[in-house]
Amino acid sequence: MNSLIKMEEDQILSIVEALMDNCLAGSNENNHAKHVKDFTDRMKRIVTPENLAQQLSQSPRSYFRERKFIALFKRENSVAVVWKQYISLSEDELVNQAIFVQRDNRILIDHCMIC
Repeated sequence: MNSLIKMEEDQILSIVEALMDNCLAGSNENNHAKHVKDFTDRMKRIVTPENLAQQLSQSPRSYFRERKFIALFKRENSVAVVWKQYISLSEDELVNQAIFVQRDNRILIDHCMIC
């Protein structure tokens, strides 16, 4: 696999879009294993089953809907991606920002924040 930061933008997006699809589907399904499947070990230590359950305990429960790509930023050792994110409880436009890194020929999520 080519180095993440040396890939073309469309190649990077084809990878990270699939990772984010899986992450958000895991959240929507309350499926911790699916949600953290593509997380770095550092992120997995933060987003434990208990942590995810707490994040999803808001009432009423909101679900992730579509998102729209905004920008990609290549860094020395990572790639940051920003999307416009929509949720089920509101028409508000949220920011979905994630950082992706390459570890042992895998692309992984090392940070994700939706606000």
